[in-house]
Amino acid sequence: MSSKKKAEEVPLKAKHIRSWGDWLVLVLLSVGAIVMLSPLVILTMNAFKTIGDYNASGPLTMPAHPTMSGIVSFWNTSHFPVKFVNSLLISLVVAVLGVMLSVLNSFALGIGKVKGNRWIVLMIMLANMMPQEALLYPLYTMFKRIGLYNSQLAIMIIFTVIQSAYGTYLLSAVYGTFPQAILEASTLDGANRWQTLLRVVLPISWPTISVLFVFFFVWTWNEYMIPMAFLMDDSVQTVPLALATLQGQHTMDATTLAAASLLSIIPTIIFFVIFQRKLNQGIVAGAVK
Repeated sequence: MSSKKKAEEVPLKAKHIRSWGDWLVLVLLSVGAIVMLSPLVILTMNAFKTIGDYNASGPLTMPAHPTMSGIVSFWNTSHFPVKFVNSLLISLVVAVLGVMLSVLNSFALGIGKVKGNRWIVLMIMLANMMPQEALLYPLYTMFKRIGLYNSQLAIMIIFTVIQSAYGTYLLSAVYGTFPQAILEASTLDGANRWQTLLRVVLPISWPTISVLFVFFFVWTWNEYMIPMAFLMDDSVQTVPLALATLQGQHTMDATTLAAASLLSIIPTIIFFVIFQRKLNQGIVAGAVK
């Protein structure tokens, strides 16, 4: 009996042996990761260099005399804490409201079967293809007339609509293939539409919703064009605007520019790391689906 078990275990163990193709893929992925991370590594090295070190050895060497003078200079000159709070507030509000609108719209279009839902989704898709440059003047005129120009609320409204349009297009396709047996079972149990959404649809689609939340936050954080046109006062500007404004007003050395860029991307990296598990779950769920 023991010999039989050993004979059965051998093929199972053999399945876990990596082939040459597996090792080749692993090597290629490792090389790709190094290539993708190399700009961040170079940026970090230059952020802690003195201008003398940079001029003497160039951008591809380790700092001989590490210093935080570039980071401190950008921090104080650009009022970075204020810009950070502004970006964080706008990005979080847009991500939360964008996800909520996407879920409600997609539930109505994909599961509620609203009349003409295909045409509505098509119009949303066409709206997503419209460049932001085409939206600037109409949005500027509208928010100027209603008194919301140069306010964070205007940016929140604009990007909530933009992000939720993409989220609606994506989630409506997912909800359109939602198992009807589950929906019918919840109806037989006496659940109304709100209860079906909150207790059945949301728990199943939570990984996909988490991916949208991460993407909405990062996309909004990195936005530059529309905030540049709408946020004039220094007290309401965001982190990307602080970097661009500092470049336009002052001649910055390479080390200060590297330090400013590093401070600008660190929050999104931290946010991505915090929600990495949810992001992976959403990607895996989409692949399995």
